[in-house]
Amino acid sequence: MNQLPTPTAPSADTAPRVAVVSASWHNDIVERARHAMLAEFERSRLPPDRVDQFEVPGAFEIPLHAMKLAQSGRYDAIVACAFVVNGGIYRHEFVAAAVIDGLMRVQIESGVPVLSAVLTPRDFHEHEPHRRFFSEHFVEKGTEVARACLRTVAAHRALATAAAG
Repeated sequence: MNQLPTPTAPSADTAPRVAVVSASWHNDIVERARHAMLAEFERSRLPPDRVDQFEVPGAFEIPLHAMKLAQSGRYDAIVACAFVVNGGIYRHEFVAAAVIDGLMRVQIESGVPVLSAVLTPRDFHEHEPHRRFFSEHFVEKGTEVARACLRTVAAHRALATAAAG
């Protein structure tokens, strides 16, 4: 089985351009993933000016925003960050499924990788133990999605190079 290429430190002219789209709902938790992602990009030597950040009201708005970013031709990858919780008013599973399906459709139709740090816990309650747990968990997921993003871009570039040569 072929391994995904390990990303190397990009030079300024070859560094990927990444868009990060974050939902503002539960921003205090979602921003933990975004900050961890940016820190991991920095550790991987992705210049900060190669990462553009966008905020939308909620998770439901992310797929359309991601589609417009993908259609711009400006980005090598798009990362979505959101926290879809059961607020007791509607079935959050439907929102989560619509968002994840929408993100998958964007990447399949555009050819631009779309990675997800859209987390959808079965149970979340507005008390300190849950807020603390999910805040810490979002740091882990932000780091993981940044690594996955860089590896995915490296893999796509390797495929393009192999196809061209």
